[in-house]
Amino acid sequence: QVQLVESGGGLVQPGGSLRLSCAASGRRFSTNVMAWYRQAPGKQRELVAVITSGGNTNYADSVKGRFTISRDNAKNTVYLQMNSLKPEETAVYYCNADSYGIGYWGQGTQVTVSS
Repeated sequence: QVQLVESGGGLVQPGGSLRLSCAASGRRFSTNVMAWYRQAPGKQRELVAVITSGGNTNYADSVKGRFTISRDNAKNTVYLQMNSLKPEETAVYYCNADSYGIGYWGQGTQVTVSS
């Protein structure tokens, strides 16, 4: 069983930055593939970034060069640094853990990009 708690969302102006955190419970965090997804109103949930247990990363084309996913296995935490945010990136951001083929979700954190 894995429990995920996101934090760090909020209101930011276009061009601004935010760092999201996702704290995970349970053992074996270091073996989990961790990811961030987002869901805007009226749209499907989409993958933003993923990081493997070995630290390999992959990003959606729309965020490459602006977002960075990282993990601290000692703290059981995964991060998403978001720079140069755009209004269309307003969404609920969700943390996801894949633990031996079983997926777990956090409750989400709202990110609003607006002037």
